[in-house]
Formats: sequence, structure tokens, C-alpha cells
Amino acid sequence: MPHAADTAAREARLGVTYALAAYLVWGFFPIYFKALAGVAPLEVLAHRIVWSVMTLALMLTAARRWEGVRAVFAQPKTLLTLCATTLLIAVNWLVFIYAVGAGKVLQSSLGYFINPLVSALLGVVFLRERLRAKQKLSFLLAAAGVAFLTVQHGELPWISLALALSFGLYGLLRKQAPVDSLSGLTVETLLLFPVALAYLLWLAHQGTSAFVAGPTRLTVLLACAGVLTSTPLIWFAAATKRLRLATVGLMQYLVPTLHFLLAVFAYGEPFTRAHLVSFACIWAGLVLYTIDAAKLLFSASRPE
Repeated sequence: MPHAADTAAREARLGVTYALAAYLVWGFFPIYFKALAGVAPLEVLAHRIVWSVMTLALMLTAARRWEGVRAVFAQPKTLLTLCATTLLIAVNWLVFIYAVGAGKVLQSSLGYFINPLVSALLGVVFLRERLRAKQKLSFLLAAAGVAFLTVQHGELPWISLALALSFGLYGLLRKQAPVDSLSGLTVETLLLFPVALAYLLWLAHQGTSAFVAGPTRLTVLLACAGVLTSTPLIWFAAATKRLRLATVGLMQYLVPTLHFLLAVFAYGEPFTRAHLVSFACIWAGLVLYTIDAAKLLFSASRPE
């Protein structure tokens, strides 16, 4: 049926557009947070939470989808799970904001490169998923890369590991929570909202708020945090509805790649021989894992 084929192709193109838009925003996030480098990470995080709640509230009102949020608060088990994901996403956001402000975008790039492997490892530990031989080798390569960097630099790349583990655990728990992405993110930010708002009011009372006492440029940038947080998530959700997960998974590497390029070529962060060896091991592990996963998905979807 030509008409059905045309519709499917059009939806796939739209899905790619949504995915690219989301990944490009996330990929260029360091530029935004670099512009806020003079603001304390906790204040940036608080603004991100408060303005996200306002943005998401407008979106839910326009879409008439508040029932999803109300349903979560009526389900204690789901709410408890989202309390855990709330803490994890707050840690992830805070560590990333700190990394950018401290000139450690390269470490954040490393964290998001190893995140898919960490997520798969968490699946083995908590969901009893099994790894194929090539997948095990990919983990060993990634572990070797992290270990080499640790030995050469004399310190654990804690930013990379914190980002990968917090987001990996976040994805694991959100996968088990029966709630859509928009409602889930709204609940998570609502849970953080009272603390974040109280902190910002306290800063304003102390006269140390960058939003109140800082230049207009900072005020505008902080107010944009909600849109920049929420919009790419909506685009990502729209993309996953139209594309195969394998396609979305491959495209996700665009984010750490852009972070890597910004760190090395825009911000001049040192890229040593130890970094080269470490990243080479991790990239090799990712390539091996992705190819093996793609082959498995293709064989499973192929008609008998």
C-alpha cells in the first residue's frame, strides 16, 4: 500500500527531526551552562527545577494531561519510585552543572559515552539480563579505559562515573514506573520544587541571588532553564514513538560527541595521551556493543 508506506516514511523523517533537535540541544548544553559559570551550581539547579515546574505546568494545561500527574500521587508504590528517580536526576543535573562550570566537560563527555554500557550492566545486576560474549568484551574494554585514566591521572574520574551511574539508575527505575515521560518529569520536579523555591527565596533574602542581584543577562538565562530542560524531553518522547529504539540508541552518541568536541576545541581542556588511550578503549567497547546489539535486533525482527 503506497499510501501507508508514504505515511510511515513521513513519520520516520519526523522522528529523526525530533531526535536530532533533542540531541543537538543536549549536545550544546555546555554552552548554556558555561554562560552561567559565575552562578553557584546549587542556585542554577534550583532555577532549573523551579522554571521547569512552571514550563511543564503550562504544557500539561495546554494538553489537558494533569490526570497523569494526579494518578501518580494516588499510587504510593509509583510515587516512591519517583522519589528515588527525583534524587537521581537532581544528582545528575548538579554534577553536570558543576562539571561545566569547573571546566571538566571532557569528563562529562566520558560519562555519557559509558552510560549505555553502565545501563546494560545494571540490567544484568537488577533485571537478570544476560550478556553475550562480545558484550562482555565491550565492558572489559570500557573498564580498562576508565582504569587506565585513573592510574595515569592518579584520581578516579568521579564526574564521569557519577553521571553514568546516576543516569543509568534513573533509567532503570523509570523503566519500571508506569508513568509517561511528561507526567513523570512533572512529578519529579514538583517533589523538588518546595526545597528549590525556599532556597532561592533564602538567597534573595540574603542579597546573594544571581537572579535578583546579577546582571540582566544572567536573569534571562536562568529563566530559560525550564524551557531548555523540558522541550528536548518532549521532542525525545515524540522521536521514540516514531523510530525504532535501535535508531534512537545510535543517535544518542551525538550528545557526548558534541560535549567532547566543545571541551577540546572550544574550551581548550587538556586532552592527554592518557585521555586518548582511555577514550579509544571506551569507543572500541561502544562500537563492539552497538554492532552486536544491532545484529541481535535485526535477527529478531527478520521474518522467518
